[in-house]
Amino acid sequence: FVKQDYEMLSNHFDVKKVNYRTPRDIFKIARTIFNSDLTYSWFASGHSFIAVLISKILNKRSIVVAGGYDVAYVPEINYGQYTHGKDKRMYADYVLKNADIILAVSKFTEGEVLARAKPRMVEVVYNGINTDKFVPGTEKENLVMTVASGTKNVIKLKGIDAFAKAAEHISGTRFLVLGLSDRDREILRAKYPLPNLKLCGYMSQTDLIKCYQKAKVYCQLSYRESFGVALAEAMACGCVPVVTERAALPEVAGNTGIYVPYDDEEAIAKGIKDALSLDNGRIARERVKSHFSRKNREVELARAVRMISK
Repeated sequence: FVKQDYEMLSNHFDVKKVNYRTPRDIFKIARTIFNSDLTYSWFASGHSFIAVLISKILNKRSIVVAGGYDVAYVPEINYGQYTHGKDKRMYADYVLKNADIILAVSKFTEGEVLARAKPRMVEVVYNGINTDKFVPGTEKENLVMTVASGTKNVIKLKGIDAFAKAAEHISGTRFLVLGLSDRDREILRAKYPLPNLKLCGYMSQTDLIKCYQKAKVYCQLSYRESFGVALAEAMACGCVPVVTERAALPEVAGNTGIYVPYDDEEAIAKGIKDALSLDNGRIARERVKSHFSRKNREVELARAVRMISK
C-alpha cells in the first residue's frame, strides 16, 4: 500500500520517504516535516501519531489513510487495534481527531472511523488495482482459490475452515489457499487431509497473478474485510467472486458474483457450484477497472493533497 501510494504521489509532487523504527527517528521525522508542506501516513497508529503531532506543532498539514485494522474493534475474533491496549487506542484517537483529512479505503471503513472519532474531514478513496498487470489469462481451469495472508487469527478471519469444508462437498474441483504461515498450514493439513485441497505459503506477485488467471472462482469468505485487495485483484484477472455479505466486500464485488453466509459450509459449497457455472469474469474485471483502478486512486490522492494544501 505504502509503496504504491508513494509512486503515485511522486508523479505529482516532490515526495520524501521517512520511516519510524526507533525513538531516535523522531528527530529525522521532525526535520523532514519542517522542510515539507504536509505529511502523508498509512494507518492511524503510533508512527502516524508522531507525524500528525509534529505537523500540528510546525503548523503543517497532515493526511492519514485509515486502512482497516487500525480502526477495527472486533473482540469476538480478537481483531483490530481497538481490541488492544489503551496506548494504541490513544494514538489512533489522536490521529483520527487531529489529521487534516482521513482517507478511508471503503465506505465501511469510513463508518468505523466515524464510530471512533469526529475527524476534521473524512473521505473515501478506494484502494487501487493495477489492471494493466492484473489481467485475465488465456483459459480458466476448474480451480477455486482464496488468499489468506496475515498473522492475526487468519483462519478465523478469512473463513478458511469453511473454504476447506466446501472442498469436501465438491471433491471433483481443485481448491487452493495461498499466503498461509507454516503453522496455519500444519493446522489445516491435520484437519483437512483432502486430495483436492492445496495449502500454500507466500507467493511472489508474478506467481500469484498466474494463479488468479487459472482460477475460475475466487472466494473471500471473511468475517471482516476493510476492502479486500486480493478479491479485487482476482476479479481483475477474470475470477467470479464468492463472498460473504460482510463489511466492505459488497462494495467491491457489487453484483458480479455470489453472496454466502459466513462459516456456512453447505451454503458456501452451493455458492461455489453456482459460481463455477457463471461466465461473469469479464463483468467482474470491468467493475474493478471502473471503480478500483490505480488511476482512479492516483487522481483522488492528488486531489486530496491539493485540496488541503490551499
